[in-house]
Amino acid sequence: MSTYVPLFLLFIVAAVLAGALFTISTVLGPKNPTPEKMIPYECGSETTGGRFVKPSVKFYLTAILFVVFDIEAVLIYPWTVEFKNLGWIGLATMGSFILMLVVALLYIWKKGALEWEK
Repeated sequence: MSTYVPLFLLFIVAAVLAGALFTISTVLGPKNPTPEKMIPYECGSETTGGRFVKPSVKFYLTAILFVVFDIEAVLIYPWTVEFKNLGWIGLATMGSFILMLVVALLYIWKKGALEWEK
């Protein structure tokens, strides 16, 4: 337990320092919002539409698919490290896991989730 004390102190000092800097900048910082400063900025061009534009569902679907297949990569990596120790049971287990992922990929492909143009 005593080996973790310096790490704990580091986190405490970092949190206190971050909080102090945030508080100081909030209290001492200039507060002069002008109408020019309050408008949204889009790469130097005039804004089109309102301030809040609802993102398309395609972005959420793409993010969810990324998370699913990212978890797949995280689960496959330890298996490759321990491949020799796991034997045929490990190969069969990972084979069924990859087969489920391929079936899922074919399903989302067939449903058109990967087609951005639609």
